[in-house]
Amino acid sequence: MKIYLATDHAGFDLKEVVKRYLQEQGMEVEDMGAFILDAKDDYPDFIIPAAHRVVENPHLNLGIFFGSTGQGEAIAANKVKGIRAAVYYGGSLELVKLSRQHNNANVLCLGARFLTTEEAIDAIELWLRVEFEGGRHERRVSKIAKFEG
Repeated sequence: MKIYLATDHAGFDLKEVVKRYLQEQGMEVEDMGAFILDAKDDYPDFIIPAAHRVVENPHLNLGIFFGSTGQGEAIAANKVKGIRAAVYYGGSLELVKLSRQHNNANVLCLGARFLTTEEAIDAIELWLRVEFEGGRHERRVSKIAKFEG
């Protein structure tokens, strides 16, 4: 498994911490930027290329993207055919679990403004552990994919 990370300025600090954490866990990580903290950067410039990298090998690649809320990042990522981006910015971790189990999310977008580092890492650990259930959920995910053209 390879994990692609991407962010703009709003999630930069959290991305850097998560990147180190994942590497310490022995995971293969590729940072797609931002590489410096620049308050004038725009998340689509990093998110869309990273999303394209995720779908290059959809059975092995995942993405974790960061932003202020994660919402814009998910919207941008979901424009890329084959991406199923879910958002988490706090609350029940059941949301994170179900994004993988039922929706086969291949990108997790985190709202850095609303999460502590520990909350983000807990969400990521869970998200990476949970597997897609398939079955009736496969049928639903396939129906969504038909609209991607």
